[in-house]
Amino acid sequence: MGVLVLLPHAISSVTILNILILTLLYAGLSQAWNILGGYCGQISLGNALYFGIGAYTSTLLLTHLGASPWFGMVVGGTIAAGLALLIGWPLFRLKGHYFVIATIVIAEGALLLFQSWPWVGGTLGIYIPFLGDSWTMLQFQTAKLPFYYVALGYAALLWLVTYTVDGGKLGHYWRAIKDNPEAAQSLGVKIFPTKMQAAALSAFFTGVGGAFYAQFVSYIDPESVMNFQISLLM
Repeated sequence: MGVLVLLPHAISSVTILNILILTLLYAGLSQAWNILGGYCGQISLGNALYFGIGAYTSTLLLTHLGASPWFGMVVGGTIAAGLALLIGWPLFRLKGHYFVIATIVIAEGALLLFQSWPWVGGTLGIYIPFLGDSWTMLQFQTAKLPFYYVALGYAALLWLVTYTVDGGKLGHYWRAIKDNPEAAQSLGVKIFPTKMQAAALSAFFTGVGGAFYAQFVSYIDPESVMNFQISLLM
């Protein structure tokens, strides 16, 4: 961790720093995906939906209400988690490749919806106005170091969360469900509520990552934050 903290000070290339920021972001996103897909064994290829929800929520709160992106991250993550619970209610009754296909269909449907929804900018997207260098609004015109450290903090938080869960009761429940749902249920594990917990937690942190990405690039459209490729990269 100490190396990662000092690393950007040894880099003068803006391009390389941008790559490092995105690498840390996707490191965090992959851990968020791992909560549901890795520990719980529910392979989702639709997490771009939650990433996009976080990005759009934060951006719309900023452009329409002047709300801080930090607040937008929490709200975006919460809405993404709520949406995951809503989607999980019918989808967790599916198994195997049927579940995987359903996650793709829902995410692609949301992409088409946002592309034709004028209130969120449609295919034109939304530009985030620059309000001056500020930690409060998470905006920096030329400096990249602040974004790097936020991305590092995001990745570190996700690693800490997964490490904590891994050694706890919930982590054991998730692995039991992944390995043998019938055996886990016979031992008293409540399969459906436990899967819903994993889905909500995974979606929340994915939404937070989406909100950060929106501030980092200062422009979003459906293709840039809800594309199927994003789910694959996670």
